[in-house]
Amino acid sequence: MSRRTLTLLLASLLAMVLTSGAVSAQVPYVALGPGPTYNTLGEVEGADVIQIQGSETFPTDGRLDLTTVGVTPSLTLLEALRGWFDRDLAVVPRDVVYPPGRRDEEVNAENAESMRRSQNSAATAAARYLGYEVAEVTIEGLSPGSPAQGRLQVGDVLTRVDDTPLRDAAELRSLVDEGGVGTVRRIDYLRDGVAGTASVTTTGAEDDEGQTRPVLGVLVAEEPVDLPFDVEITLEEVGGPSAGLMFALGILEKLGEPSLTGGRYIAGTGEISGDGMVGPIGGIPQKLVAASDKGADVFLVPAGNCAEAVLRPPDGLVLAEVGALDEALAALEAVRTGEQPELCPT
Repeated sequence: MSRRTLTLLLASLLAMVLTSGAVSAQVPYVALGPGPTYNTLGEVEGADVIQIQGSETFPTDGRLDLTTVGVTPSLTLLEALRGWFDRDLAVVPRDVVYPPGRRDEEVNAENAESMRRSQNSAATAAARYLGYEVAEVTIEGLSPGSPAQGRLQVGDVLTRVDDTPLRDAAELRSLVDEGGVGTVRRIDYLRDGVAGTASVTTTGAEDDEGQTRPVLGVLVAEEPVDLPFDVEITLEEVGGPSAGLMFALGILEKLGEPSLTGGRYIAGTGEISGDGMVGPIGGIPQKLVAASDKGADVFLVPAGNCAEAVLRPPDGLVLAEVGALDEALAALEAVRTGEQPELCPT
């Protein structure tokens, strides 16, 4: 063998070794893919996902699946390259999922705490929808020139606006908004345990968006009250806040009749607040794939995720746009009566 031939052979072998080492080297990326789905009306390891005490519950049918994103926490260069060409995966920098300077255990603990808060918010939103008081609304202060001056006092617990019982501060804002500036509102309250009534004419105040809206001129705080039922959710494998909407719907399905699903297979996602507002989440493309693969008919998409969801919708999966709990319930009503729910705009 000539020296030239030997040199070329050795160079080729070295290139192969270097290439092999490069594609098998770990890279600072993770892969996000379709994760497991869980029926909030079903069981996990023989126990109901949603367990309710203190209130009558009813049999359920259909499915209300929460969806998740699976995370592959370490990738080789070759796996990352393959992931970039897989439409069901998203390859993102590791820092997106696991912030630098924080251990994986810390991130997982935070996700678990977010999950716990989402369960509480779901129970509160469900109770609020059913008409239960979920928080006491107490006056903390009066704004300068308040129309409530001399009528309401710091420490008053507000109980009604006109004929509507208050469930929380969000409802107080909503009811005051309905009347417009200059409307006389009858406010029922408790002062040192004694009931009273005051008539307050709303005045105008500029909100964060520069628009004038009616106000009572009071600063309020919420004090949570005990819910009329206890909810325990048994899922320990799922973290983060994005299951809140589906938990709230599962609670309402169990507490009432007739069926919300009409026997249909519904999946969805979305963070929920105690007043029933639904917020956007991450990983919507992967969650759509997970739901479609399991056979879901309809997916409840947070309004803030619709623009991303419609880019690559799975075939045959109806994408219903929801911005609040009552909109999700309206979508379910449309589905079970054979009508089309409000869809994500394309």
